[in-house]
Amino acid sequence: MVEAAAAYRNPGPESLAGFLERAAEMIVAIGEDLILTCARETALSVDRLTGERARTVNQLKMFAALVREGSWIDARIDKANPDRKPAPKPDLRRMLTPLGPVTVFCASNFPLAFSVAGGDTASALAAGCPVVVKPHPGHPKTSTLVATSIIKAAEECRMPAGAFSMIEEASIQIGLDLVRHPLIKAVGFTGSTKGGRALFDAANARPEPIPVFAEMGSLNPLFVLPAALENRWEQIATGLTASVSLGTGQFCTKPGLIIAQDSPVLDRFAARLGEQLSQIPPGRMLTDAISKRFEESISMVQNFIQQKGNAYLLATDSKTFRADDALQQEIFGPATLLVRCGSTDDLIELASELEGQLTATIHAEPQESALAQSLVNELREKAGRIVWNGYPTGVEVAPAMHHGGPYPATTDSRFTSVGTAAIQRFAKPICYQNFPHDLLPEELRNNNARKIWRLVNGTLSKEDILPE
Repeated sequence: MVEAAAAYRNPGPESLAGFLERAAEMIVAIGEDLILTCARETALSVDRLTGERARTVNQLKMFAALVREGSWIDARIDKANPDRKPAPKPDLRRMLTPLGPVTVFCASNFPLAFSVAGGDTASALAAGCPVVVKPHPGHPKTSTLVATSIIKAAEECRMPAGAFSMIEEASIQIGLDLVRHPLIKAVGFTGSTKGGRALFDAANARPEPIPVFAEMGSLNPLFVLPAALENRWEQIATGLTASVSLGTGQFCTKPGLIIAQDSPVLDRFAARLGEQLSQIPPGRMLTDAISKRFEESISMVQNFIQQKGNAYLLATDSKTFRADDALQQEIFGPATLLVRCGSTDDLIELASELEGQLTATIHAEPQESALAQSLVNELREKAGRIVWNGYPTGVEVAPAMHHGGPYPATTDSRFTSVGTAAIQRFAKPICYQNFPHDLLPEELRNNNARKIWRLVNGTLSKEDILPE
């Protein structure tokens, strides 16, 4: 692994981009066998998996383009000033470099896009970090097909041995052993709060602690303000039904908490939402273990069930919600909880008391802008993404996306697991002071051969630095 890290961190941007693109091509080349194998293992539909494969492939290509363009390294150059008083100013040149070997723990609910070739793997490889993948036990054959394709792509592109590998064992112990291995420098994880916290604690107990970028639980609260409820209660109920039941409720951004002011209109809304959720067709959970956890979660809050069927609507008031810890836990599956607040002040206060979330959603009308602004002020501290008059399921893979949030949504709200900014998790800065020019990395030399954006003396530029 040491040799792979040393060789892989400097393959050249064109070679690295070519590897990522070839991995994408090889995954597509698996063809129908990949989709059908994954459908058998997960019970997800062929259409859903076909779309997810496209997302996986496009992520790899997106990072290939990022590597080829090159400005992601955040090059910063401050030229020397030997005549500065009272002390000369040194020549300083800084850029991001690979963090080192990364271990990636794959998710259950996205067996392609958050799995072996998912965003964690793609962004770590793009940063120049070798990757060791621990596949999810829910789709082993799918994982092997994808891993074999990446390994073949690495061989074709003459990447160093060990640039990518996947372990076969699925035990909890092997996961902890990976995190504790002295050569591993970072961890990417998508899964439960319990699992992510265990890895985080193990990583911080090492003689050399390492970062764990874990995406964990989230209620993804959806707030419906009074005028929006009055004007659009039927439309919102229909949209929520689709969002809550999407993927049998097994999306990390499922709105599991609905918060609104109590009123007769809220009664009609709740009745309609419960009716529509009860008509959702049956769906199979991803694994038996997930199905069992869902049943256990529902049993903990069965006194609050307002409507049950293949999807559940739970309901309570804000006072009870605050007092019952079980109501504040994520239910991973087709269920959502409606919390009735006594006033808009109560609604804002409840927002301020929530734990960290991946998303928060506001439904409001233009005349409610002052109330909405007060709510936004609270939610900025609670969520990584705030959705306006929409639904949080569906995470666009784009440079501006942030898929993260304050704990327990993730272990570090500064970073995202989706979009080009995900690469920043697996890079570290290094500054060269008064270095001989021929020993500097190419990106920090006066001649900007790659024509990347650089911050030169505080100004963004693609120009060469002219000699004094």
